[in-house]
Amino acid sequence: SRLRVINVRALCFSDTRAAWFCFRGLSASNNRNREDSWFKSLFVRKVDPRKDAHSHLLAKKEDNNLYKIQFHNVKPECLEAYNTLCAEVLPSIHRDSGYPCELVGTWNTWYGEQDQAVHLWRYRGGYPALTEVMNKLKSNKDFLEYRKERGKMLLSRRNQLLLEFSFWNEPVPRDGPNIYELRSYQLRPGTMIEWGNYWARAISYRQHNREAVGGFFSQIGDLYMVHHLWAYKDLQSREDTRNAAWQHEGWDEVVYYTVPLIQHMESRIMIPLKASPLQ
Repeated sequence: SRLRVINVRALCFSDTRAAWFCFRGLSASNNRNREDSWFKSLFVRKVDPRKDAHSHLLAKKEDNNLYKIQFHNVKPECLEAYNTLCAEVLPSIHRDSGYPCELVGTWNTWYGEQDQAVHLWRYRGGYPALTEVMNKLKSNKDFLEYRKERGKMLLSRRNQLLLEFSFWNEPVPRDGPNIYELRSYQLRPGTMIEWGNYWARAISYRQHNREAVGGFFSQIGDLYMVHHLWAYKDLQSREDTRNAAWQHEGWDEVVYYTVPLIQHMESRIMIPLKASPLQ
């Protein structure tokens, strides 16, 4: 009888202990779930539903401008001849009122990818203007000859179609001499709106020396790509101007919150060619 009581007590103790471990396991599991949910909430934000494209939210609506940027990698021994060829043909298209396009700037990369030419065009009227220009160039004998000769000088080429951010200056011709910096940012997909929100404030910190020339984001080509174009008198002026930005309250915050949005970034220092409206 005494042994039976001991066994019953042992069984009750065993059941109670098992129940306690079970409860502890469930409690720990619930705590982990709550901790996981809290931890994830630090990185996952609720996104408000949008009923408009990024391009409509970030771009200038009143201008309806489309930009094309071209990167031409030239054979080193052909760079001088290439520049001469471009100077003969590109300005003639720029000046012809029959083409709804403008040559914004044309450069050689000085620091960055070597033996490279960069051309930036503006099409006033958007995609219809681009289509009109492309169709007209098909019957332009000078341009067709230019393309033929150009093809012999290039190692590779690529382009992108861009829109300009609404809060940036529109690029306009300027006197020189200047050097230009093209800073290109490959953003993480889904972060373009966030980038635009921060830079809409940040651009006010970078206007004091008229260094801000233009800001663009890609529509066709490499997507989620941003280009910022800056002008400086020389490399030392660039250094001084960039360092001065840190003296403005709020600039450090912009840098802190935008750096995590970037997957890759690149800087080119460029020298304008004689035919460039941006000198």
